[in-house]
Amino acid sequence: MVPGVISDITFAQIPRTILGHSIIDGKITYHLFSTSDQAAHARMKRPIVKYYSMSSILNMEPQMNDVITDFCRHLEDRFMEGSGRGNDFDFGKWIAYYTWDLISCATFSKPFGYMEKGYDFDKTIYISDQVADYTAMVGQMPFLDFLLDKNPIKRIGPPNLGNVTDISMRNLVSRMQGPEAEKKTDSQKDFLDHFLEAKQKSPDVVDNKIILGYLQVNMLAGADTTAITLRAIFDYLITTPRAMKRLEEEILAADLDPSVIVPYNTARSMPYLEGVIRESMRMHPGVGMLLERYVPETGVTLPDGSFLPSGVGVGISPYVVGRNKTVWGDNADTFCPERWLQAGGEDTEAYQQRLRKMNAADLTFGNGSRICIGRNIALLEVYKVVPTILLRYKVLPCDAKYDFKIISSWFSRQSGLVCKLAKRQVSPLEINA
Repeated sequence: MVPGVISDITFAQIPRTILGHSIIDGKITYHLFSTSDQAAHARMKRPIVKYYSMSSILNMEPQMNDVITDFCRHLEDRFMEGSGRGNDFDFGKWIAYYTWDLISCATFSKPFGYMEKGYDFDKTIYISDQVADYTAMVGQMPFLDFLLDKNPIKRIGPPNLGNVTDISMRNLVSRMQGPEAEKKTDSQKDFLDHFLEAKQKSPDVVDNKIILGYLQVNMLAGADTTAITLRAIFDYLITTPRAMKRLEEEILAADLDPSVIVPYNTARSMPYLEGVIRESMRMHPGVGMLLERYVPETGVTLPDGSFLPSGVGVGISPYVVGRNKTVWGDNADTFCPERWLQAGGEDTEAYQQRLRKMNAADLTFGNGSRICIGRNIALLEVYKVVPTILLRYKVLPCDAKYDFKIISSWFSRQSGLVCKLAKRQVSPLEINA
């Protein structure tokens, strides 16, 4: 699992485990994230993979625009107007409310309601964090999963995500039992529409339990990791003023209409924004634990001559790969968006070769056949909301001591992203009022 070896180590010989599986109706249920059977994974993934392509995800951009507009409205009403104006607030919590509401809209065409209520009213976000901590523990000591979560006599822990299962089941039943829906355009379809379509086209593979698994993976893997990435981006910008200044200059020089949510394709054309996002994901990948693989039948010889026989479980944290100085240079521990740009005096061929080397070592979304299926929706969320926020607002340090912390778990979540927001000009929401 080092540069040049990553692609040689596959899932071909993974033994079946039950770590991370859901339990529905008292039975262990395999889903895309948890199954370690490569053939089963491919079979479950095949009917829906097209719905996660960037071309398909871009059909959801109008829905995302609505959620981002709602996000901006809440930020302005609560922290830039009236008694809340100029006050420090926990931006990190609001980022989580945004990502959870957005993935709910993308999946069910309606938000959970965290932004509207202004807090984690049903404790789903809190419980999701506890489950991530549990997964980190049993990932290192799998036998504990049999004792705690999969105990056949009495389940001991962790806190369960029954409300996520209930939400998924209620929406599935409602959609199936409701009147025949009017024909939707591609931009009106949500993931549940897509999954039901997959059931019609592949009934031998997709049943209601498989759909529940799809829905759970969407929500549990689609919100937390995106929130982590956004917190990392704004933390690095707040603590690296030169990077914040250069990014603001790039966005403000793009002559964008502040009343419009920044389009994804426009955002991808901004080179320094690209550098900031890629560098933030390198420095702070969402997954902090090992992405385990099993050595194939041929075995693997490492660059130092060490030989790993077939069946040996190996893994490396994306955080560690992101600090390999043979790839990233002597400043691998430094936040430097410029590393993703062509340097002065660097010819195009040398830059492209360096970029290929960095891309090959990027495990932000995993690698190979088990690469994160939802990476495109995460990228769309991130690339749209970051320039939209910085186009409309100044993100300012808080008055109190900045106390940003990282909780090392299955997901490397953070706390303490406390800051201020100030309007750059008349609010686009006021213009459109």
